[in-house]
Amino acid sequence: MTERTVDSWLTDMDGVLVHEGTALPGAVEFVRTLRERERPFLVLTNNSIFTPRDLRARLAATGIDLPEGAIWTSALATAQFLTDQMPGGSAYVIGEAGLTTALYEAGYTLTAARPDFVVLGETRTYSFEAITQAIRLIQGGARFIATNPDVTGPSAEGDLPATGAVAAMISAATGRKPYFVGKPNPMMIRSALNRIDAHSETTVMVGDRMDTDVVAGIEAGLRTYLVLTGSTRAQDVERFPFRPTAVLDSVADLVELV
Repeated sequence: MTERTVDSWLTDMDGVLVHEGTALPGAVEFVRTLRERERPFLVLTNNSIFTPRDLRARLAATGIDLPEGAIWTSALATAQFLTDQMPGGSAYVIGEAGLTTALYEAGYTLTAARPDFVVLGETRTYSFEAITQAIRLIQGGARFIATNPDVTGPSAEGDLPATGAVAAMISAATGRKPYFVGKPNPMMIRSALNRIDAHSETTVMVGDRMDTDVVAGIEAGLRTYLVLTGSTRAQDVERFPFRPTAVLDSVADLVELV
């Protein structure tokens, strides 16, 4: 059986390309090579706080240069999903500019007056008042969507409660579970493939987490590369009932494959 060619690349951001504001080994060369060889690619992140423009600037500060159109966030994937479900709908949103901007640009009306959806995203300042409003709107019939299931997010002082944790609180109060759009939902991967007009059989997913990046890539039909520069250690891989295509030290090992 001949090895399939790799035409397109999807890669996670945190733990693969950067860590706490510093480019990881090989990341600058990897992205530069993708661009020089004109390979279709997207950088994926479950983080819905920032717009692609914000993230492009943050990556540029580490030496990684790429256009904002090469960044695909869970906020953008959520906006695309809602547009496919109900074009021109309305939503009550808990989140930051990355999410509100994506929904606004998708033609959604942001309102607390009988919205079609309650959309929960990431924010560093979750408001009890906003959560209460979301609970009441869901009880009143609004459909519950969340950008991603991550229960904690990092900070300099330690973990912060994230979208998944707040979603669990809303679910406990309403009896309604949200539909999570971001990884590990393969919906995130498929929307990224559509964005760059790529095919799953000739696309690779690069990530640092078995429970999000790798499983989402496998379920979307992609080959998967796990790098050990993020949250997963080599010995952790054995705990999972699925395997990546390969386990690598860093994206430096992928430059020659581009």
